[in-house]
Amino acid sequence: MKEVLEELELRRQAARAGGGAARVAAQHKLGKLTARERIEVLLDEGSFEEFGMYVEHRSNDFGMAEKKIAGDGVVTGWGTVNGRPVFVFAKDFTVFGGSLSEAHAEKIQKVQDMALKNGAPIIGLYDAGGARIQEGVAALGGYAEVFQRNVLASGVIPQISVIMGPCAGGDVYSPAMTDFIFMVRGRSYMFVTGPDVVKTVTNETVTPEELGGASVHTTRSSIADGAYDNDVEALTEMRRLIDYLPLSNRAEPPEIETADPPGREEVSLDRLIPDSANKPYDIKELILKVVDEGDFFEIGEAFARNIVTGFGRVEGRTGGFVANQPMVLAGVLDSDASRKAARFVRFCDCFSIPIVTFVDVPGFLPGTAQEYGGLIKHGAKLLFAYSEATVPKVTVITRKAYGGAYDVMASKHLRGDINYAWPTAEIAVMGAKGAVEIIYRKEAGDPDKIAERTKEYEARFMSPFVAAERGYIDEVIMPHATRRRVARALRLLRGKALENPWKKHDNIPL
Repeated sequence: MKEVLEELELRRQAARAGGGAARVAAQHKLGKLTARERIEVLLDEGSFEEFGMYVEHRSNDFGMAEKKIAGDGVVTGWGTVNGRPVFVFAKDFTVFGGSLSEAHAEKIQKVQDMALKNGAPIIGLYDAGGARIQEGVAALGGYAEVFQRNVLASGVIPQISVIMGPCAGGDVYSPAMTDFIFMVRGRSYMFVTGPDVVKTVTNETVTPEELGGASVHTTRSSIADGAYDNDVEALTEMRRLIDYLPLSNRAEPPEIETADPPGREEVSLDRLIPDSANKPYDIKELILKVVDEGDFFEIGEAFARNIVTGFGRVEGRTGGFVANQPMVLAGVLDSDASRKAARFVRFCDCFSIPIVTFVDVPGFLPGTAQEYGGLIKHGAKLLFAYSEATVPKVTVITRKAYGGAYDVMASKHLRGDINYAWPTAEIAVMGAKGAVEIIYRKEAGDPDKIAERTKEYEARFMSPFVAAERGYIDEVIMPHATRRRVARALRLLRGKALENPWKKHDNIPL
């Protein structure tokens, strides 16, 4: 018995050593943690239960029979984050560069299947060099099996990908089908084809960072939802994100005790809206003063900054927040903002997270660049997302709500449950000056008459009371009471029951 126990311990030590001390040292020299160190940071201390520690690849070609390392380049298992179960896999760059083999893929598939069956989130930590070329189609088949499971799990359990090193070729498509992707600045990159292939095919000279670094994917491509300075920060923030998310689409959003009273009033919000209609203000100030303890986890902060999306809590319960940002492009809706918000709204609806929308939108961004870029279809994505959502929807119009953008931003007409407006709200087809110049085109040469007509238009349409008279606004509220009114609305709507007509699936305008 003693010999068996000793052999077990020796095998465990060998598996935990990964690719050996030299490769671990090289990983640390690059400022990166190893796969097992990352899991230790991510999960509660002592909670990790590993699967497949002794798995080895089955390839005998190209000298691979003599190159076998326990674990085969990926560490898989489950543990807890603040006591709640999560499944995890972490690519081990010290073993075959973290490349995917048939056996490696089977380990990932196993935790994917277990996460789906047990209704718990799955987090993938990526630091790998793509498919293992010595295995050919067996590796490619492994990728496809992983992709299939990503699709089946979509909308059933939260799926999170953290890119912590290279992620190229087939490796990029699995993260692309997960709910959120985060990266580490200066150490991670994602691309389908690397700089060498790009140079050969297109004659472009580009570095990995320029081609697919965190700065590219958080600001331009929108592939990544956020980026952090190092491994520890990224993993710590993932623990924070998990605290906001339900375990599955069958579970309630988490509820955390808070000492922040739901009736707290913020008098400073009465002064948030500037006197000038064209002067910007920071909508994040409103969000931070409404959510519990000013704690807000923003999604996609660096991309389409004219709209803000993220998670906060009200009375301890998770809510999704969407808000136009007047500080950027006056809060106008463009293609990027529409896509960003639509994806976030759909995630919230998948997992029964109520949506709070703060509206200050002058319309959709005009111009040939937007029209040629498909603004109509991209704007329709946000319209579609809000329309199909059956979760509680609470909307607060703070200032401008013009044109079709008023409709799109969770209006009463898209089954908004509780729709509030501040006294400063302006709900109209367009701004008063532009409207008057169209309606009274013949009087355009008389500034006094135009000024008089503008005042008439403002008195008739540029207030929340016209919409309130028709029932499109449920109540005109004082800004300082916003947290209390939102909290009461969300509490009222906890028992909301609404179902869309049966369908195999919808056909969102992709």
